[in-house]
Amino acid sequence: MIITLSNEEKEKKLREKRFLQRRSTICVIILAVVFLGFAVRLYKWQVIEGAQYKKLATTSTAYTVTTDATRGEILDCNGKGLAVNRTGYRIAIDKLFMKPEKLNSTILSLIKLVENRKEKWIDVLPIKLDSKEKFVFRKNMTAEIKALKSAEFLDLKPESTAEECAKQLIDRYEPDSYKTKKELRNLLSVRYNMELNAYSNTIPYIFAKNISPEMVAIVSENTQGISGVDIQTFLTRKSPNGSLAPHIIGALGSISQEEYEKKTKEGKNYGFNDLIGKFGVESAYEDELKGVGGERIVQKDSEGNVTKVASSVDAQPGHTVYLTLDSKLQKVANESLKKQIDAARLNGEKETAKKGDKNGEDCHTGAVVMLDVKDFSVLAAASYPSYDLNKYSNYDDYYVNLTKDKNAPMYDRAFIGSFAPGSVYKPCVACAALQEGIINSGTTFECTKLYTFYPTNPVACMGYHGYIGLNSAIAQSCNCYFAETGRLLGIDTMYLYAEKFGLGVKTGLEIEEGTGILAGRDSTTWQEGNTVQAAIGQSDNAFTPVQLASYAATIANNGTRLKTHIVKEIRDYERKKTLYKYNTKKPEKLNTVGVSQKNLNLVQESMRSVVTAQNGTAYGVFGNYKIPVAAKTGTAENSGSDHTVFICYAPYDKPKVAIGVVLEHGAHGQYSMGVAKSLLDAYFKTK
Repeated sequence: MIITLSNEEKEKKLREKRFLQRRSTICVIILAVVFLGFAVRLYKWQVIEGAQYKKLATTSTAYTVTTDATRGEILDCNGKGLAVNRTGYRIAIDKLFMKPEKLNSTILSLIKLVENRKEKWIDVLPIKLDSKEKFVFRKNMTAEIKALKSAEFLDLKPESTAEECAKQLIDRYEPDSYKTKKELRNLLSVRYNMELNAYSNTIPYIFAKNISPEMVAIVSENTQGISGVDIQTFLTRKSPNGSLAPHIIGALGSISQEEYEKKTKEGKNYGFNDLIGKFGVESAYEDELKGVGGERIVQKDSEGNVTKVASSVDAQPGHTVYLTLDSKLQKVANESLKKQIDAARLNGEKETAKKGDKNGEDCHTGAVVMLDVKDFSVLAAASYPSYDLNKYSNYDDYYVNLTKDKNAPMYDRAFIGSFAPGSVYKPCVACAALQEGIINSGTTFECTKLYTFYPTNPVACMGYHGYIGLNSAIAQSCNCYFAETGRLLGIDTMYLYAEKFGLGVKTGLEIEEGTGILAGRDSTTWQEGNTVQAAIGQSDNAFTPVQLASYAATIANNGTRLKTHIVKEIRDYERKKTLYKYNTKKPEKLNTVGVSQKNLNLVQESMRSVVTAQNGTAYGVFGNYKIPVAAKTGTAENSGSDHTVFICYAPYDKPKVAIGVVLEHGAHGQYSMGVAKSLLDAYFKTK
């Protein structure tokens, strides 16, 4: 039977067919787009981003371990070592290779091996056992005890006992393998320090530092078959002469949490076990000296076994820093300071026995700085008493005793200490008064031995000079002359010139230095009569020895003050490529003092008279000296014996070096002059 469709039905069937065709086409297009998208994504994953995902796949089963970079060395101007590298040995525990169940027994074995040799392992836990085997806090560890109890660690109350802290540590680490309470305590100490130092698969724990070669052999022999104990060679910091310039060179110490966070923010690669410069050149040039650590990527299987090193990046050594210091001159500065301070004290003790105190019997400290006039580089800078940098860096009993020494040997008196200058301030006052037209070469004032213009601020003079002019007033250090000059000049003008001479102003050193105090500018209260005291170097005036040397060098340099510096050049570790070099032919100029050459000449001639005039205050020491010297002596009143201060430059006609010396409580100027003379002897003999 044949069914015939109407036209209407035929039209309907045709529409349905077309609809199905369109839907099929759309589906095909959609599928094509989807598959194209997959193809593009696969291409991106495998080709474009393949290396990235390969690294991601690697790190998901691997650990990146950093390796130390060799630290750059610090040398003197002639290439003689000041802080150099020596090979050392240390015991490390590497979590990548250590079986967790073996950790405690391994720690106890290492402690026994080290203690049998009477060597040291790192023990920082501020808890010990007393004679009754009770947990008690160790002495002189207040900060460590506070950190242990802090909310960031045990979260205990400040009054918590050592027993309570120990209980918390036992609950925290669940130690085993120990047989005695002493072994328990030692386990807690190591586990505690492991946590402090972020012991992990990527950060090995340093169990003992600077072990002897004999200890290396013993540990190697007794830990065979124990994975995870590693004897590492490393470069340790040493100073060939640790007492030569410790304040300048500086020291290394363990990186603190604050330092770590700061360096991380700066994009620097530091680990929790790293050492970092704490002060001096070691700190100021940390970025140059440290170098860049390397990397090794260690793969482990699902059972925790190390399979291979996937890749590695070599460490890059730090740079070598050359200082302007001359080791020979530095040695002379150290020895002369000690000799003259001892002599001043011995003389003071003899005089005190005859006529009372304040004769130098309390002289124990001092400082000296010598600069090259052509570029204001530091040739020598010594502070006394000093200390041995090699012993200091161990942070043991030697370091504790240094902190307790009443003479503060760790205090850098040469660059940071500020002292009343006394009469060495007078050349500055003279320059200012000459330039401002207050005085001239023929101006005289009467010295009656006591200046009483301000009755509440009388100024005593060491002699009776009658009417006296500028040259003689500087040569004989007349207080009355300069009290009157200062009164007429005024404190505001006086300190403006002093600033130009670099007094009460930082000199530009690359390492830490003091600012000093400038009377009037830095004084909290001021009375008009104080000006006459300031003019003779008293009142609130207090300057660093390096400022005094820079001041003398500025006078010698005809009023041009240069930037004082202590870094000569920087080279790569192999010392072949120069990365930076100070341009001595174009030294950095800070300012000019604004005093005419004519007026500067008058002051320079007067400073020469300090040495050549028979009544000059430095004639006794330098009157017959073969090298022509220009100088100024100073005596500054304070509690105890007077400080003695001395500045000079030489040769007078063609200046090469300038010196600033301060002997605290030295009483007699011959001793501070003796320090300068020793340095001049050494310098001109060498040249």
